[in-house]
Amino acid sequence: MTNAIEAISSPNTAPPGGHYSPAVAVGDLVFISGQLPILPDGSHTADRDFDTQAKVALDNFLAVAAAAGAGPEDVAKVTVYVVGIDNWPRFNRLYAERMGAHRPARAVVPVPELHHGYLIEIEGVALRRHS
Repeated sequence: MTNAIEAISSPNTAPPGGHYSPAVAVGDLVFISGQLPILPDGSHTADRDFDTQAKVALDNFLAVAAAAGAGPEDVAKVTVYVVGIDNWPRFNRLYAERMGAHRPARAVVPVPELHHGYLIEIEGVALRRHS
């Protein structure tokens, strides 16, 4: 295992809006930055409903994981920031549909607001099995 930190980005997500990498890999571990529901062309979805935002954020999270060589089954830990705890059941349903039988460790954190007025942000850690 190498100690080098490798920056990871995906052509299927918008470039970062700040001074960070969408993910970094250290050896076989991939640390995925918080993914907001920003479309690949950079357009915002803050005016859309929670389900749409959650699907876009999940798409972004999984696209960055894939760019690092990790699939949904390789995700080890997920932290989800959700505006409004009443959105938790809807997120849980959409998340279960995307993750299937795989159940990584997870925390859902209710927050009062997120950047740009978004309703969800997803970050996590995955195991890189292929690149």
